[in-house]
Amino acid sequence: MAANSMIELSDQELVELSRFVEEKYGIVLIKKKMLIQGRLSHMLRERGITSFRDYMNILYKDTTNTEITSFLNKITTNHSYFMRESEHFDFLTKQVLPYLEANRPSKVLRIWSAGCSAGQEAYTVAMAIDEYFGTRKAGWDTSILATDISMNELSRAKAAVYPAADIKDISPQWRSKYFVQKGADQFQVCDKIRKEVIFRPFNLMDPIPFKNPFDLILCRNVMIYFDMETKEKLVERFYNHTVSGGYLFIGHSEGINRSATRFQYIKPAIYRK
Repeated sequence: MAANSMIELSDQELVELSRFVEEKYGIVLIKKKMLIQGRLSHMLRERGITSFRDYMNILYKDTTNTEITSFLNKITTNHSYFMRESEHFDFLTKQVLPYLEANRPSKVLRIWSAGCSAGQEAYTVAMAIDEYFGTRKAGWDTSILATDISMNELSRAKAAVYPAADIKDISPQWRSKYFVQKGADQFQVCDKIRKEVIFRPFNLMDPIPFKNPFDLILCRNVMIYFDMETKEKLVERFYNHTVSGGYLFIGHSEGINRSATRFQYIKPAIYRK
């Protein structure tokens, strides 16, 4: 086999692999044959695996989820950066936080970054909250739950070290306030903000185990990999775990079937219970 040739994924193997991944993770791959071959062939050759059949057998036997996580990292895009879709953070500061401050006498906010990738979204929310409350922040519990299926992404998120390109949209004021430079091209989120975010592994296809409902759920640019039925079921689970008056933010490239959800449409990519 030539060093740069792709390993062939048969149509039968594609159907089988797609069914396995969709049942377990909700991700639809049936039209991604060339993408799978292109992104995995080099890795398979490096490991001495000569066929997708052999690789699939390894995937099926993996009880640690290490192999499937590596696979999902290869075929999905974990690209994120700070202040991505900045309209959400404007709305958070101008609408959501004033509402929650006025309506949460417990001074406890529950926020979930679902499909958090390497943590940029969760940390941006934490910074927006810190900026909004200012000196009032000490009286509030505003810790953020951030979950992802990828242990690699969660490790990056916990380390909180990012290249300069990831913080290009952060204002100079926030950059000096919330980041520590770690070299010519590396920046780390400051300890105060890092302590605001709790990272946990979680598969969005599983029943949601968190007992208390959330004031805000962010699930942005995750559902693009799901079919309509999977997406609608997930949105319904989100609804059941959102407090009355709470919000759901999705990605601007995503949509929710408004006739199939009990969430109220507020504006593009923003919904409310």
